[in-house]
Amino acid sequence: MGFMEKILGGTGRSTEDYVELDLGDVETGSADARTTIHIAEIDDQEDVIAIKDAVYDGDIVLADITRLRTEDSMTEHLVEELRQVANEVGGDIVQKGDDQLIVAPAEISISRQKLNR
Repeated sequence: MGFMEKILGGTGRSTEDYVELDLGDVETGSADARTTIHIAEIDDQEDVIAIKDAVYDGDIVLADITRLRTEDSMTEHLVEELRQVANEVGGDIVQKGDDQLIVAPAEISISRQKLNR
């Protein structure tokens, strides 16, 4: 199961239901946007550094952690490190299953409920 399929969850939709947009067809992010959403994959400690920087800068990060072993102490350490960053900035962090983390900065909270439920 791919990363997008995991984000979509059990909605009955697949990645084929969505169309990749050509950036020429849409206006890209505004230069005056206050918050950016980043997509990341965490393989090791180096990846966490970039995520921490983004959250300190006030951005949101959706991180795929499937490449980490869930029972590994390194995984627990990396998740705890990101939890501390979220606490330091007054933000929020949620782990969805064993494969996704969402880390948000101050003034952004992450709902624990699905919209369609």
